[in-house]
Formats: sequence, structure tokens, C-alpha cells
Amino acid sequence: MKRYHIWTIGCQMNEADSGRVAAELDALGYAPTNDPRQADVIVLNTCVVRQSAEDRAVGHLWALKPLKERDPQRVIALMGCLVGIKPNPALRQRFPFVDVFMPPSEPGPLIGYLQSREAQIEDEAKTLEEEWTAARHAFQDYGSPEAAAIGLVDVEDWTPEPDALQPLAPSPLPSAPGPLPTVLQSVRHISLHGHPPVAANVPVVYGCSHACTFCIIPYRRGVERSRPLAEVVAEVHGLVAQGVREVTLLGQIVDRYGKDFPGQRPDLADLLAAVHEIEGLWRIRFLTSHPNYMSDRILRAVAELPKVCEQIEVPVQAGDDEVLANMKRGYTADEYRRLVRHIRELIPGAAIHTDIIVGFPGETAEQFQRTYDLLAELRLDKAHLAMYSPRPGTVSARRMADDVPPEEKKRRWEALDRLQEQVVGEINRRLLGQTVEVLVEDLHKGKWRGRTRLNKLVFFADAADWRGKLAHVRIIWAGPWSMIGEVQKG
Repeated sequence: MKRYHIWTIGCQMNEADSGRVAAELDALGYAPTNDPRQADVIVLNTCVVRQSAEDRAVGHLWALKPLKERDPQRVIALMGCLVGIKPNPALRQRFPFVDVFMPPSEPGPLIGYLQSREAQIEDEAKTLEEEWTAARHAFQDYGSPEAAAIGLVDVEDWTPEPDALQPLAPSPLPSAPGPLPTVLQSVRHISLHGHPPVAANVPVVYGCSHACTFCIIPYRRGVERSRPLAEVVAEVHGLVAQGVREVTLLGQIVDRYGKDFPGQRPDLADLLAAVHEIEGLWRIRFLTSHPNYMSDRILRAVAELPKVCEQIEVPVQAGDDEVLANMKRGYTADEYRRLVRHIRELIPGAAIHTDIIVGFPGETAEQFQRTYDLLAELRLDKAHLAMYSPRPGTVSARRMADDVPPEEKKRRWEALDRLQEQVVGEINRRLLGQTVEVLVEDLHKGKWRGRTRLNKLVFFADAADWRGKLAHVRIIWAGPWSMIGEVQKG
């Protein structure tokens, strides 16, 4: 059986893109493998949002070169933000051993390449068989000198050499990702261990048109493009039929869903309501939001629709107004404060997550302190922290000096990390002795692992099979990053 291996780094959108590639390869008759050495097709799905992620992806790609040299028929495909949405001759020149270059969210070049290669192999095999058959008829006596002179053998005994059939040239990149297939729900989404996933990511908005000065996403994923509501609902229907119980609706700015549609258009609240009606689906999440587009319609949908989890991911990025203006975020620190208060008023007990970048060009110690003070004041449930790194082509890389030393960036990152560890630890300890609802995803090191509606990680031990089920768990230990509990039965 033909096998494939997919390596993914980066955001949930990349994870969803890899899942779509896997589904398309499943449909072609390939099976997944954890070992790239056993794979006929290897896909690297890359991220370049941070320099560290790009370096990891490039290092992993170079490590595949010996595998390609040992087996030239092995297909190497490069996907994601390292490729981008426009043809990149320099990338092809840098990695000549890569067969296929795939834009983000677009498996088409790989699938077309594999189908074309299969067709070529079949055509060449058919042509060779016809040539040998004709030769057999041309010589009545296979032992004749004429037959011996050309090395004629019986076609039944002939098989082509492995290197006799050369691969086709790589498929050209499309200018932008194409539409999703309308029958995605019929494709298998099976894990390497044979279990359907309990939770799945579903992209609803591709690309981004906001263009924050530090962000490379618009340059690598293209302009904002919302998927039709019916198409999203159909995909979720298909996932639920396969055993998925929770979906996360994804977009670089997910609360802008539908704003690129003409005329009377659905928004994210409409999409949440439509997905909420799907029988068999238990939980709905969405990310990532932007403060400027978090409307009361969306917040009321979260408050009123029982399946939508009370978790809002809305990045602040910085707590200083000048830094926010240089980032081109479009709001002030006080406006973000008011938004957090408003969310908590409309959705009591909601978990609010944020993103923060430290060491942005020109950020002074005083400006960083304002970010620290904002995070300490708001006491959010999770903060994704990153040290600024200039990305090629972005406004900040072209126009702003990366003038905060690396050791200072690290110091600021560590200060926020310590603060958040303390804050989240205190938040989670409030749950000690309480019973929470956990959607169990899998077994991890002998313990069942799942998440609460507020997206808090919980482990518990029990002999029963809890995969894909809702468990009521009493919390007996709480740390900042996970909790341990005892399942309550009966």
C-alpha cells in the first residue's frame, strides 16, 4: 500500500490544511505513516510567522534530501506560508529536490501531480506492453538471431526498471488557493491510530486583509476570503457523521467572517447559529478574533447558543498606545480594557485568551511595563507570548529598526510568562473540589485527556473507555497549564 507522511508546524489553520491534504490522499488510496522513511509521499506544511518556525521548517526540509536521493521516486511536497500564494523561482532553485510546491490551504498541486504521474506510468506501461507485443508477433521464433540481437524476452517476464519512468515536472502554482471540494464530508479524517478525531478544526475565512505591520500572513495567504455558509455547514455535518463532537471555526480574523461577501451577507453570528443546529455536535469554538470586529451579535450568540463554548480569543498584542499604533492594530489599550469588561458582562465566567508580542521595534522599557500592567490587571485565562522577529516584506521589517536586543526581548517574555503562570494558577485553583464537564479526546500516558468548555486541560484515570464522551470530573489538583481530577459516575 502507498503511504504518506505529513509534518506540520504553526497554527490551527495549518493543522486544518494538513487534515485536508490527508483526506485527499486517503481518497487516492494512500495510508498515513508516522515514519517518513516508509512514506511514498512526504508533505511539509510550514509556518514563517516567526523566524524560529521558518528555521525549523527549513532544517526539516534539508533532512529529507537524503531520503529523496536514496529513492528518487519518493515525492517531496512543500506547503504553507514558506511557499506563499505566488510562484517563487528562488525557492525552487534553493530546494531542487522538492517535487511539488503548494500554497497554503491548497492540496490541488500535489493531488494533480500524483494523478498525472499515475496516468503517465499507466500510459508508458501500456505503450511498452504494446511495443513488446508487436515485437513478439514480428518474430515467430523467439530463438532466432534477430530476436537475440535485440534482447527480446516474453512480455510476461518483463517489468520496467524503477528509474525507467521519470516523474513529471512540478505542477505550476495557482495564483490563489482554489475552492474547497463540495463533498469534503465524504472523505475520511482518521488519525494515525485509527480513531476518528473528537475535535476538528474547520477553516471559515482564508487569508487576511487587515495588514498589521508585523504580520506576514496577508503576503503568504492572500486577501481575506470567506467560505460560503452552506459549504461550512456541509463539512461540519460530514465531520460529525465520522464521530467529531467539537469543531473550532478558524480564521486569521474570524469575526470578520462574511464581510467580503456582496450584498446581504451572513456574519459569524449567523454561521454559529447554523452550525449549532447540527445534530450530534456538542461544542463549537472560534478563533482568532480582532478587537475591532467583536460585535454584540457575536457575543450574544456565544451567550445564547448552548453549544458555543464561553471562550473568546482576542489578541491585544501590546498594552501601550504608541506601540499599538505602530503595529497598526486600530484600537487603544483602554478600548481593549472596555472590550474585556463588556465580554465579561455579557458572558459571565467567560475565558478570555490573548496574544502579546514583546520587543516590537522601538518598544521602550516603560512601554513594555504598560503591557505587563495591562496583563496583570485583566487577569486573562491564557496569553500566547512571542518575541518579535522581523518577517520579510512586512512594513515593520522594511521601515522599522529591530532595535530591542535579543536578551531584552527574552527578559520581557520571561517576565510575562512568570506573571501569567501565577495568574492562571490562581484562576485554576478556584476549581479545586468543583465538578467540571470534560470532553475526552484521547488517552495520554495512561490517563484520559480532555478539555472543559473554557478550554482548560484536564487529566483523569479510569479503566472505562471515555474517548469521545462527556465526563463529569471533580478537580483534585490544579496547576497553571493543566488539572487532574476524578471522574464522577452515576
